[in-house]
Amino acid sequence: MNRRSFLKLGVAGAASMGILAREALAGKPYKMTINAAGASFPFPVYSDWAYKYEKLTGMRLNYQPIGSGGGQAQIKAKTVDFAGSDAPMKPADLDEHGLVQFPMLMGGIVPIINLPGLKAGQLKLSREALSGIFLGKIKKWNDGAIKKENSGVNLPDRDIQVVHRTDGSGTTFIFTTYLSKMSSEWKDKVGAGKAVDWPCGLGGKQNQGVAVTVSKVPGAVGYVEFAYASENNLAYAQMQNQDGKYIMPTIETFQAAAANADWGNAPGFYLDLTDQPGAESWPITGVTFILMHKNQLSKPKAQAILTFLDWCYRHGGELAVAKHYVPMPLSVVQLVQTMWCKDLKSNGQPVWPV
Repeated sequence: MNRRSFLKLGVAGAASMGILAREALAGKPYKMTINAAGASFPFPVYSDWAYKYEKLTGMRLNYQPIGSGGGQAQIKAKTVDFAGSDAPMKPADLDEHGLVQFPMLMGGIVPIINLPGLKAGQLKLSREALSGIFLGKIKKWNDGAIKKENSGVNLPDRDIQVVHRTDGSGTTFIFTTYLSKMSSEWKDKVGAGKAVDWPCGLGGKQNQGVAVTVSKVPGAVGYVEFAYASENNLAYAQMQNQDGKYIMPTIETFQAAAANADWGNAPGFYLDLTDQPGAESWPITGVTFILMHKNQLSKPKAQAILTFLDWCYRHGGELAVAKHYVPMPLSVVQLVQTMWCKDLKSNGQPVWPV
């Protein structure tokens, strides 16, 4: 499937916009500032969306990429208008805090590597090798577990320096969920979570912090959302998927993994896309979510937020694809907006649509 097809899946034409979205594009009542915080995974595209939307409507989005854990804490404390999180909250937790969540984008997490002369996609990492590296059991780049899959690649006798996130992170949640599926030892000793007790390594704050640390430390390996690897010109590995194939991270392989998503039967849109079957499925694919309170104190602000998000779904696909993210299919957008109509209210009255 080519990029044009992805845009057709994720973006509807201008004629399909609701009355509220048309008013926003006309620069009507939405010249306000929306405050949000959370996942750094989607920040490259959120910042592009916000910039373009402000030019169109005057509405300003102040989104702070503090990590999914910070975003969840702030939305629970009601200090932001909405939060971003790559670690989905379970339905019971959503109900406890009076929240809804819904998917905004999909993308891939990639292992990034700093070895002299290594080019992007030149190194292959098996499922066992990746978990062994992050467990601290594989300590050298010329270890046999790595060499056996990389004939012809110059692997030096250099120490491996693991780099991981220090903040509560949805990227970490996705990555450690994957490692828990790959290794029973990882599952038993470390487990999956937004923050874990890492067996080894250096810490970096947010995706950008991990990318910068890896770029500065020879022999380093870390994990980031693919856009950060691309923007920082970092080498990344091919990964072995569930079908045993080594594949490159691309929007097509992220979409192949996402094709198995059954959003209609996912309570609270809680879904895990790691280690999906399929010969072309990227194994560490994730979803980033938006969190909002069911009871909205300000109807105009709630409508402004949803109008912005509607515009992102329907008209932000090209910007998303340019940053190597997968837009949500229109069928999923329709499920999300049905939930908006039913669950998001202000003083007992629906806030969407107008």
